[in-house]
Amino acid sequence: MEEKLKSFLKTGADWARLKTSVPGVFVLKLPPFRGNPARLAVELNPTDDAGNPTRRRGLILRNFEELEQYKQLFQMDKLEPLVKSVETANPAEKRKFVKPGEDVLEI
Repeated sequence: MEEKLKSFLKTGADWARLKTSVPGVFVLKLPPFRGNPARLAVELNPTDDAGNPTRRRGLILRNFEELEQYKQLFQMDKLEPLVKSVETANPAEKRKFVKPGEDVLEI
């Protein structure tokens, strides 16, 4: 897995998305920024029945610490009622699908 990730980091285009064997989990190549070299990040993005991401950009995790922080946020009791209220207040949304990538990273 690490060799495939290193290859993707070296040869992938900036903002390229690599599918994984886990639906909704992608590897994203971030471009160089403010003196930092190009890096990989994990993107969490819900998928449709064909495995295509349903959002243009999902939740981006750059390191393990961010994952731990998001886990704590997702466990907050007040988050679920807030999201339901926002969903109720918003108008209906049309879904747009992104074409699937050709390469898949097996996890």
